[in-house]
Amino acid sequence: MSSTPSPRTASEQYIASAEAHSAHNYHPLPIVVASAEGAWMTDVEGRRYLDMLAGYSALNFGHGNRRLVDAAKAQLDRVTLTSRAFHHDRFAEFCTRLAELCGKEMVLPMNTGAEAVETAVKTARKWGYKVKGVPDGRARIVVAADNFHGRTTTIISFSTDAEARADYGPYTPGFDIVPYGDLAALRAAVTDDTVAVLLEPIQGEAGVLVPPAGYLAGVRELTRERGVLFMADEIQSGLGRTGRTFACEHEGVVPDVYVLGKALGGGVVPVSAVVADADVLGVFGPGEHGSTFGGNPLACAVALEVIAMLSTGEFQERATELGDHLHAELGLLTGTGKVTQVRGRGLWAGVDIAPSHGTGREVSEKLMDRGVLVKDTHGATIRIAPPLVISKEDLDWGLDQLRSVLS
Repeated sequence: MSSTPSPRTASEQYIASAEAHSAHNYHPLPIVVASAEGAWMTDVEGRRYLDMLAGYSALNFGHGNRRLVDAAKAQLDRVTLTSRAFHHDRFAEFCTRLAELCGKEMVLPMNTGAEAVETAVKTARKWGYKVKGVPDGRARIVVAADNFHGRTTTIISFSTDAEARADYGPYTPGFDIVPYGDLAALRAAVTDDTVAVLLEPIQGEAGVLVPPAGYLAGVRELTRERGVLFMADEIQSGLGRTGRTFACEHEGVVPDVYVLGKALGGGVVPVSAVVADADVLGVFGPGEHGSTFGGNPLACAVALEVIAMLSTGEFQERATELGDHLHAELGLLTGTGKVTQVRGRGLWAGVDIAPSHGTGREVSEKLMDRGVLVKDTHGATIRIAPPLVISKEDLDWGLDQLRSVLS
């Protein structure tokens, strides 16, 4: 007699359909989210999960934040897209307010983080030729090993992650890679043809790597000395995540160029931007760079509300207070043999799991079974980055689940 296969759950059916009809470029945890609010998500079976990842910082203000949703709804009834062929009535205020938040003069809006990084690369090269006077075709940009700036062909050309880079050549030239946190190596790499240094103030995908104290300040001093742009990719680290508006602020550093994304769209729409002074972004003329959706009315309406929320300092304070608590609690695990290292700043941590307690993926799956969602990276590491709106009680509950998984 043939056994009758047991019926699949709703989640299993959704996942099977996705596996059959979508490219397998991700390896998500086996959960199918149906709704979410604040720091909590609910799957198609009705089970609730504490979100301790926050969309890699895209959801800094939580799921379904009422201020952001209301801003989007109000704009949906007016106009959502004009393209940059025309002006619209939200654009000037968006650019003005974002420039003010960054202490800069000009904004070049795009959509995704990768687009913003591509825009920063183009900005640096054009600035190098038109302002610094580098001979045409010779501009070089110094980047750090283990970086993650996106997945376009140009960006993966200066990645050291074999998985992200393999089989996509030929690669875009013009980049010099140095060890992250090594100021001497950076100094040696800068030449007369160098137009920019592009760095993450904290490397997120690499496992929430915080550079040595004084490194960012040293980069700022070096780039000024050599007439080179310092471009800070604050896509994950910026907009409140680390307890400051920008992670560079922890060393009192102001880069020449901010590269922003993720949380700028409030978890509602993709919004990104490059922000700099006029002597940098002023190199662009009409038709030399653009985006159909970049700076659209809906994006500007949501981002304006994000900027207003950040301007109060409330979310930066929450990230500082809860972040101190998070790191104090995680630090207690390092002496137990269960965790080998904890890194991070604010409400952002990379936790290296001892091999005897499983891989990062295995720990992530066990936490999922207990109602907590995190994500692994580079084998042994899990990343913890809850929404900044998470309550201390919920944060403690999530940490309790981690302790139980590692017990």
